Amino acid sequence: MPHSSVKIWIHAVWSTQDRIPFLKGEFKAELNGHIRQKIEEMDCPVRIVNGTADHVHALFSLNVEKALADVIRMAKGESAHWFNQRRYMKGRFAWQTGYGGFSVSPQMVKSVETYIRRQEEHHRRMTFWEEYERFVKMTECQPDRDRPGPSISPRPIP
Repeated sequence: MPHSSVKIWIHAVWSTQDRIPFLKGEFKAELNGHIRQKIEEMDCPVRIVNGTADHVHALFSLNVEKALADVIRMAKGESAHWFNQRRYMKGRFAWQTGYGGFSVSPQMVKSVETYIRRQEEHHRRMTFWEEYERFVKMTECQPDRDRPGPSISPRPIP
């Protein structure tokens, strides 16, 4: 075969540190746009980035020369830095340690895009934790519990 043909769709999701609902108001759309831009700068075409006050979803095509962990690390790290530079809040903004990354068949891309677009509506009925548990069960994915970092279970806000 003279050339390789690869198309890998990824549905990624990650939360604010301790799921504290920081992503509100006018800057939420700016942040989503910034995350989109950073993923696209890694030559990963983005279909949509959206979320709620405490987490973000991104649907993109993974560049064959990039590792998913590197794309997510850059998107999270650079967007947190960008967010903090703008002083949208008192204190320091951070994302949780880790993320969810789920493959999407080409036939399901449109459905996943619609699901991500409707996050605010969807989360009136289901919490982030319930949603994440559903993804883990549906994909038979086991969370990486051997790595250091916060639990993915909900924590009360002090």
